[in-house]
Amino acid sequence: MTDLLGHVTFPALVLVLAVLLIAATMWSVFQNLMMTNGLRPGISLTWGLISGPLWTLWRGLARLRRRRSRQRFLSYYGPFALLLRLGVWAALLIAGFALLQWSLGSQFYVPQGTPGLGTDLYVSGTTFFTLGLGDVAPRSELARAVTVLEAGAGFTFLALVIGWYLPLHYQTYARREANIVLLDARAGSPPSAVEMLVRLGQQGHPEAFSQFLEEWERWAGELLEDHLTYPVLAYFHSRHEQQSWLCALTTILDVCVLLLVGVEGLPVQPARVTFAMARHAMADLTQILRAPLSRTAPERLSAQDLDHLRARLRSAGIPLSEGEIADQALKDLRGSYEPYMQALSRRLELDLPRWMPQLGLLED
Repeated sequence: MTDLLGHVTFPALVLVLAVLLIAATMWSVFQNLMMTNGLRPGISLTWGLISGPLWTLWRGLARLRRRRSRQRFLSYYGPFALLLRLGVWAALLIAGFALLQWSLGSQFYVPQGTPGLGTDLYVSGTTFFTLGLGDVAPRSELARAVTVLEAGAGFTFLALVIGWYLPLHYQTYARREANIVLLDARAGSPPSAVEMLVRLGQQGHPEAFSQFLEEWERWAGELLEDHLTYPVLAYFHSRHEQQSWLCALTTILDVCVLLLVGVEGLPVQPARVTFAMARHAMADLTQILRAPLSRTAPERLSAQDLDHLRARLRSAGIPLSEGEIADQALKDLRGSYEPYMQALSRRLELDLPRWMPQLGLLED
């Protein structure tokens, strides 16, 4: 065995490394550009960089800014991370094919000098992006074969990115944001559960609640599927201030909780189904985005706030159930999703909605 390893040359080791690098990168590209079955981002070649040290650095820089400037700075991260992932894939493939050519002896005709690793990187880059400059040409059958293979890989990569990957991300983002914008008319800006109940209750049709909750049950399911398949979308901020996908999802959960506790004249069954779907999405997204849970979190609904909440709903003609049983049910239901919600809020630096509308922002 020692004799065998002793005859292994350095170019042979580089050849193996190059093949492994190309194969691993192509597999990562295939997973993320072609597969839509929600593969875990943990096995992605680039997701660890985007969701780990890079996001930690970006978030740390954002905290050095003022609040308004901080949110603007954070909103740049999603598009930047998307383009960075594409750049990392391209760079790894170019480096892999360059190392492959070098391990084969850098068999190229060059105008001046002797070909080396620099020449291999240049040829690999121009071949991958299908420039076809022609100032350096392969001079062996094997070098030509590798060049043709890289040209095919580069053309396929660029076609998938331009025709599939980028359009699909922005179409998915636009679909997500459409419902968030519609929420503004139903729940105010920023949205709140109480304001939503009051506005919907003023319509006087319980069926409107059922239809509304069915729409948001579907939205929560689509949100989970989209962010499971394309987790970088979670870092894309809304175009409108005081709105976000996390804020919308939390508001829907808050509304469902109030209906489950008991609001006179309003349906319970649609709220139960929507709550289950929305909570499932919240819990799964916490795992996908690697948001650690914490036992300590700020209280969103104090006893005094709950009294004000009941008074507001009572004045709107849709009183909330009272008593120890109702209070305990409210506490238990909140405890089933608020830890995940708080974890996502800390992880993504997104504000959470209030239960009651803020003064000055009550009316649109």
